[in-house]
Amino acid sequence: MRLQLALNVTDLEAAIDYYARLFGTDVAKRKPGYANFEIAEPALKLVLFESAEGGDRLNHLGVEVFDDQAVMAAGQKQEAAGLNVEWQEEEGCCFAKQNKAVTYAPDGTMWEWYHKLEDLENFADNSTPAAAPVCCS
Repeated sequence: MRLQLALNVTDLEAAIDYYARLFGTDVAKRKPGYANFEIAEPALKLVLFESAEGGDRLNHLGVEVFDDQAVMAAGQKQEAAGLNVEWQEEEGCCFAKQNKAVTYAPDGTMWEWYHKLEDLENFADNSTPAAAPVCCS
């Protein structure tokens, strides 16, 4: 399991350079307007979305797990705690097909527990590579 932090950045190239040096690792996936890092220590999936408008830096938060049972367990635990959970199966998002349990904090911040099933060439199942500037419903 690793925490996911998704940020909106105004200059993707500068952000890639900064975070590569900060965490001492190369970018794991690079697409137009998008990049992610899979950082071993600390266990972090850092996702960058290029956004010319700037605005809010935080895009969304998540926890990447490595099997569907962990997604199901997390979502069921959240439902038992009285949270509304949106279940997404084989959702195309962030250049990957994923199974997810999604909740929203009172301020609207999206949290997702997700398992990546496979990489996609496009941002979502039926989009062009740069069609979606922000991730996930």
